[in-house]
Amino acid sequence: MENQHTLKVNTPSDREIVLTRVFNAPRHLVFEAFTTPELLKRWLLGPPGWEMVVCEVASKVGDPYRYEWRHADGRKLGMHGVCREFAPPGRIVNTELMDGYPSESVVTTVLVEQGGKTTLTTTAHYASREVRDAMIKSGMERGVAASYDRLAALLAPGSAAGTSQAGA
Repeated sequence: MENQHTLKVNTPSDREIVLTRVFNAPRHLVFEAFTTPELLKRWLLGPPGWEMVVCEVASKVGDPYRYEWRHADGRKLGMHGVCREFAPPGRIVNTELMDGYPSESVVTTVLVEQGGKTTLTTTAHYASREVRDAMIKSGMERGVAASYDRLAALLAPGSAAGTSQAGA
């Protein structure tokens, strides 16, 4: 993907991964892309070959969510959790449990707008260093970078997808 270098990944502690990316769009559009199933299905796909087949979103504190993906080769991946904080258009906190992983994490997504651009910072806090390291080894960074590249294209000025949803 052409823009993968724009994703910054840090591990500030033994149990955290912090992902940061700047999008050329106002934060209300970025927030909408994170909370609208029709938009999520277009960008939250990971590396090429995956399709989102289940997209149940949370829209308030206490709501559950579930995402499931299927790869062209038949592999499946799922993730679910519960919304702990929902503060449009700047902050979402949720639990996250990936299928096949032993414990859930807490993921905080913060959107900050400056000059019409939005900085997205996602902090995932894991139960242990081992779980965090397993996520790193899973290729998660490559999947997130590919998804965020799709999101950037979706939000690009003149893109019918981002602007038509936001105007609705």
